[in-house]
Amino acid sequence: MSTATAAESRDAARARIQALPLDGLNPADVQFFIDDTAPLVFERLRREAPVHRSFSPVEGMGAYWSVTRYQDIMAVDTNHAVFSSEWSKGGITLYNPPDSDKLPMFIAMDPPKHDEQRKAVSPIVAPANLNNWQQLIRDRTVEVLDSLPRNQTFDWVDKVSIELTTRMLATLFDFPFEDRRLLTWWSDVATMNKLINPDALGPEERMAELGKMLAYFTRLWNERVNAPPRTDLVSMLAHGPATRNMGPMEFMGNLVLLIVGGNDTTRNSMTGGLLAMHDHPDEWAKLRANPALVDSLVPEIIRWQTPLAYMRRTASQDFELGGQTIRAGDKVAMWYLSGNRDDSAIEHPDRFVIDRARPRQHLSFGFGIHRCVGNRLAELQLKILWEEILKRFPVIEVMGPPVRVKSAFVRGFTQLPVRIPG
Repeated sequence: MSTATAAESRDAARARIQALPLDGLNPADVQFFIDDTAPLVFERLRREAPVHRSFSPVEGMGAYWSVTRYQDIMAVDTNHAVFSSEWSKGGITLYNPPDSDKLPMFIAMDPPKHDEQRKAVSPIVAPANLNNWQQLIRDRTVEVLDSLPRNQTFDWVDKVSIELTTRMLATLFDFPFEDRRLLTWWSDVATMNKLINPDALGPEERMAELGKMLAYFTRLWNERVNAPPRTDLVSMLAHGPATRNMGPMEFMGNLVLLIVGGNDTTRNSMTGGLLAMHDHPDEWAKLRANPALVDSLVPEIIRWQTPLAYMRRTASQDFELGGQTIRAGDKVAMWYLSGNRDDSAIEHPDRFVIDRARPRQHLSFGFGIHRCVGNRLAELQLKILWEEILKRFPVIEVMGPPVRVKSAFVRGFTQLPVRIPG
């Protein structure tokens, strides 16, 4: 599609979204994410109704508040006394699963339990560990990039994004390397919802697959709980004072959290970054002329992609925000994707700019006590990937449109066809 045609298409989409009734508009409609018009929905909400009473017809979702401006999102994200993450109140996504499917996990807990369980695993991303892993990450990145086919179309998501992230996940868990693609599968299963995505597993099949994940990791737990503590996530959970007595569902929940957290953000930023560079060839030329810009490129990719579009909170008391009264028990969606496009906080937010003055001023990792524990590891993986791309590939051609994840929570890709000339 030519630049002019793309602009015309965007203008048509903007006009279509502007024509929708504002009352009850549903920014969590998965179609907005499949066709990548969600940013246009949020553009309208920031302008007309920054704290908006939204409604989803999907069973288990219903009414919720959409918070779309940067400062309002920060106000919610840092006020855990009013805005709860507690899994028993609904957790971190807009969908309320049946009680049998609710999974305790520390991101869906309030202090003090959240803080205690997070502390059990946070050493995995301590600076010393990051330093120790740098060479391993680089060696694997080199191996994967050097194995890519030339002069033929292949899927970047599968060959690069999934392969690199699943290798890192296997290392974090000290998971059998030959079975590493199970981690990718379980990550996908954990975030799928049949009510939203007709291709997803049904509820019973989904829980059965997560049960297989639990059984596999329980074997690893039993091996490690009776051995001296080690520096992998399973051992840390097995020996941590706040986590060693977890029940099966809580263990399953924390596994889901750590697998999805270690997979989706990095995986979708690896693909989103390549697509952004393709769509902005002047920025690619700028990077090739000055490879040191990788340091600011990486957070700009993470802002631009916003791989988790929102996080939910539940109001524990009435609260006034943006001229609206949020009632106790109401769902609140903090739309990170929207905050990352708010021009009151970020200069020229609708431009992909790899040499921003303050590139880390984004919300993609969340803020406050729930800020992504692995953010520095994600940045390190992306930094090394782009350093190694620069060394070998003057151009990577995108050969067709991406296929996007059918989700309003995970903003990502299932396919991106590319070709490397040479």
